[in-house]
Amino acid sequence: VQLVESGGGLVQPGGSLRLSCAASGFTFSSYYMSWVRQAPGKGLEWVSDMAGDGGRTNFVDFVKGRFTITRDNAKSTLYQQKNSLQPEDTALYYCARDRSGGGEYDCWGQGTQVTVSS
Repeated sequence: VQLVESGGGLVQPGGSLRLSCAASGFTFSSYYMSWVRQAPGKGLEWVSDMAGDGGRTNFVDFVKGRFTITRDNAKSTLYQQKNSLQPEDTALYYCARDRSGGGEYDCWGQGTQVTVSS
């Protein structure tokens, strides 16, 4: 079981990025998948998730209207489109497999760094 994130980088405030998470070793469509972030000096913070069939999504309030989450089950890949990025969005972003749909993460990627700075 493996998750590999990509797509992070340095972006100016107001800019956009698209993160990807490539999954392997399990039936991707059977699991809720989440994006979780860790800002410098802070703990882990859930950002968004999506049901296995893509039929339900959830977002933390401070990203609603700016971030979207999608998945391509044929490619076993999860995405997060980030728009209107702000310096407070600077963090290491992880994708995680949720074994129950209730925030029980049993597999994590290595993370991809997003830095928002002018």
